[in-house]
Amino acid sequence: MPVTPSRPPSLTRRTLIAASAVATLSLGQTMTADAEPKLDPENTIYMDLKYGRVVIECLPAIAPLAVARIKTLSDEGFYDNTPFHRVIEGFMAQGGDPTGTGTGGSPLPNLPAEFTTERHFLRGTCGMARSADPNSANSQFFIMFAPAPHLDGQYTIWGQVVQGMNFVDMIKRGNGPNGMVQDPDRIVRMRVAAHENS
Repeated sequence: MPVTPSRPPSLTRRTLIAASAVATLSLGQTMTADAEPKLDPENTIYMDLKYGRVVIECLPAIAPLAVARIKTLSDEGFYDNTPFHRVIEGFMAQGGDPTGTGTGGSPLPNLPAEFTTERHFLRGTCGMARSADPNSANSQFFIMFAPAPHLDGQYTIWGQVVQGMNFVDMIKRGNGPNGMVQDPDRIVRMRVAAHENS
């Protein structure tokens, strides 16, 4: 049975609907720190945390609109200093909301769903958070700590962590079924690799 966050009916929460089996998910495959994949710098995101750099390979072939949105907001500095407001052990870390409430987003319009059967929610997969409306993704995203097959075909996959997953693992966890974090960890800086110094 899904665990849904409690919220005032007037607010739309862009959030994941977590299954009750979340805590029992296996850790799945691990990333190695010494892996040096050949990446297209125009489709690579550098996300700097206080723990270190996370490298995310974008997947424009399966989610061109979501990838374009993440890249645009990254290069605008939108994600800098935004919190990981919702973090659930054994499941995922969610950020990208400048308000830190789970109800915020960018001034840009919401995106249509770009669901796929070509990729699956595995450890390190990056997806777009949304409300109950499939076409409500905006700026919020999440990174999986472990596989979550119940999310396949339900959320847009836009990227995959290829380096620095050990730093994602260090993000401060939240409390309760919703995983809301008090004094959360924040993204220090997030940029497209090709534009890192601009």
